[in-house]
Amino acid sequence: MRPSKTEAPVSIEQEELRGISRTVAEIHWLLLILVLLYLIFGGAREDAHSSAAISAGLFFYAALVMSFRYANFYRGETRWKIAIEASGMVAFITWVLWHTDGLASPLLNAYLLPVITSALTLGKVATLLTVALIAACYLLLGGSLAPDLISLPYVGALIAQLAPVLLVAYITTMFSADIRYGLARAKVLAETDDLTGLLNVRGFALAANRLFAQAARHGRATSVLMIDSDNLKSVNDGYGHAAGDQLLRHLAQAIQAELRFTDVAARYGGDEFIVLLPDTPAKGALEVAERIRNRIAGAPVRIDSRELVTSVSIGIACYPEDGATLDALAAHADGALYSAKQDGRNRTVKFRAAAA
Repeated sequence: MRPSKTEAPVSIEQEELRGISRTVAEIHWLLLILVLLYLIFGGAREDAHSSAAISAGLFFYAALVMSFRYANFYRGETRWKIAIEASGMVAFITWVLWHTDGLASPLLNAYLLPVITSALTLGKVATLLTVALIAACYLLLGGSLAPDLISLPYVGALIAQLAPVLLVAYITTMFSADIRYGLARAKVLAETDDLTGLLNVRGFALAANRLFAQAARHGRATSVLMIDSDNLKSVNDGYGHAAGDQLLRHLAQAIQAELRFTDVAARYGGDEFIVLLPDTPAKGALEVAERIRNRIAGAPVRIDSRELVTSVSIGIACYPEDGATLDALAAHADGALYSAKQDGRNRTVKFRAAAA
């Protein structure tokens, strides 16, 4: 039996979030160190209350960082988690500015840190909300929250003060959009088979493991088809590998044409394909397999102005009777496929456990 191909790899998005999360953690500690140094070297107002307030802020902010970064309260990185951290960063900076020199404090530009964090991680809308929150903090620190104090000259001066924040938000968001586009393209390339356009083994693992876990959680029947071409070697030998590639594309299109949008099909390797059929018991899986087999048998592939009749053999395994894991189902479907080949090809075989 071939080794398992359905171990779930870490997604590109999770890798991206992990990298960003590490950067955010470093920003947290940098901010803590800057405020601590500012406090040590007399940046706070000359009164015990302000120093005590900043010290308390440092303690609670450090506790927030420790709980989010090292207490393992969260199993995985999420954008919501980073959004909460960015909001906590804004609150901490505002608290420190309130107890130092307000808008005249040299720590005012620390507001750029949560803006950059939001722009790189959370997208345009979240960045806009972060900038709006910072603008409200500017009004609070300037002591001008009353509506009658907000005049056109004051608004202009406020926008001028916010200009660095707005500029950094805009530029970082534009860079982030380019980065996200590149990551999206990389994700597609990493999870798609170039030849057939179906998922590759990695993409199948990401999609199928999630769907199978849901099926197992709710006790829903799920089936796996293993499909193998009966003619690829002869086509390659007689017409060349370009013709063999054309045959594989033909098979992929025929398989996809008989599936629902909830089904997951992938090129498993060479001339073999795998299909996950969620919410499908054995009877339904047999019907789908036969539709695929008949479509391929009844639609010759045109190669060099000749029409070649092709066929496939299909093995089926079903959850829960044929296996409790996706790997077990794939292995048993592969065994049923081998039986279909041995029995003469161009047929569908359901896995049957060996008699005790």
